Amino acid sequence: MTVDKKTGALKNKSKRMCKHEGIVRRLQQRIAKAIEENKQGKVNALTRLLVTSYSAKFLAVKTVTSNRGKHTAGVDGVVWKTKQDKAQAQQNLRPRGYKAQRLKRCYIKKKNGKLRPLSIPTMKDRAMQALYLQALYPVAQARADPDSYGFRPGRSTHDAIEQIYKTLTGTGHRGHWILEGDIKACFDKISHDWLLEHVPMDKTVLKQWLKAGYLDRQKPFQTTEGTPQGGIASPVLCNLALDGMQATVAKLAKEAGTKAHFIRYADDFVVISYNKAFLLDVIKPALEDFLSVRALELSEEKTLLTHINQGFTFLGKSIRKYSGKLIIKPSRESIQSILEKAKEVLKRHGEHVSVYKLKQLLNARLRGWGNYHRFCCASETFSKIDHTVFQMLYAWALRRHPSKGKRWVYRRYFLPNHGFFNQWDKKSSQNPKLVKLSSLGIRRYTKVRKHANPFHPAWADYFAKRQAGLIYRG
Repeated sequence: MTVDKKTGALKNKSKRMCKHEGIVRRLQQRIAKAIEENKQGKVNALTRLLVTSYSAKFLAVKTVTSNRGKHTAGVDGVVWKTKQDKAQAQQNLRPRGYKAQRLKRCYIKKKNGKLRPLSIPTMKDRAMQALYLQALYPVAQARADPDSYGFRPGRSTHDAIEQIYKTLTGTGHRGHWILEGDIKACFDKISHDWLLEHVPMDKTVLKQWLKAGYLDRQKPFQTTEGTPQGGIASPVLCNLALDGMQATVAKLAKEAGTKAHFIRYADDFVVISYNKAFLLDVIKPALEDFLSVRALELSEEKTLLTHINQGFTFLGKSIRKYSGKLIIKPSRESIQSILEKAKEVLKRHGEHVSVYKLKQLLNARLRGWGNYHRFCCASETFSKIDHTVFQMLYAWALRRHPSKGKRWVYRRYFLPNHGFFNQWDKKSSQNPKLVKLSSLGIRRYTKVRKHANPFHPAWADYFAKRQAGLIYRG
């Protein structure tokens, strides 16, 4: 909430936001409860009530005008900036007569150098997706696999890593063979027919999203498969298509008289078992059959069978047992990426920006990376990165002052409590000291409960405590 500095009262905008969020949350809770009671007719009625309510439309427009893509227009070139534009957009969010416009196709470079297609809907289409997504979230949550953690409210990558840790270190029959799975071009290949048949929402609106087509270099193309990665609803549609994989693995393990543990984040997953042949001869073909129904397939390059003593990489973490002890630490690729980002900042901005601005740019990257990895065995890695960043900055400072000596440069920039990288900025209330990863500290993460539903009233207090930090959630 924001506070009026003159009166000390809450601004009307914040009050409105809380009011609309409360109305939408209560409708979502009613939908979740109706799903639990298996009342499909009531679910449909509440869904219609939600997508036609003013509060849901208000929040949908608020979502697309406050996220990172708020300045990115679609094929129509329209961006909602003024209050009048947003108010008019709320009135135009009607399912009846809705027709989605073509997507704007652009490409982003992946780590391997290949180009990934990104399709950007118009502002109106994004708002319509955000509107229906508010009703689809409780349904997707009820259908989700217990150990699926990607693109789900109240869950994160830390929960997936913690579940892997508990599986590989727990007592009893756990497993030491890991089937690493990756679905090839998951978002781009999902079957439209399967989505239209199984996704529980207005089929007319869903068909508009899927069949909208796209413009690539001003040439129109039809979309016959996949969901646009630039769309807000794409992650939820992907989860709905992949839910059921854990039940398939559990059923096959029970029939074979063995145990297997399934953990998934988005389109990446691992299956852990003691039986190597069971993973190769039973689980892998079964998952391939499961995906083929949805027009998907496993990537041969990234689907591997690994022993825990050799280790594997998952979600930027290196997971491996050393002499029987499980160690989870940042992967080499992740370490290399943060060092390359720091090097890029110094190369792009180091010559023409102030030291204060340079610290801001570096801190934004270092603090985010450190907060992500502080829940694993990263103390040694943090110290090495701090040392490498210091060397980069020392070399940068020497280039900045070619006529000065090394001692003068060290006193000016790095001396504790006096150097530019270790002092407060008197003109700012913030602390612009350069972030040291080793000072962040290592913490244990408290995993979310498997069957916790953020949209069910019975779990409201639990997620409120996690949000408030009473149950540490990272």
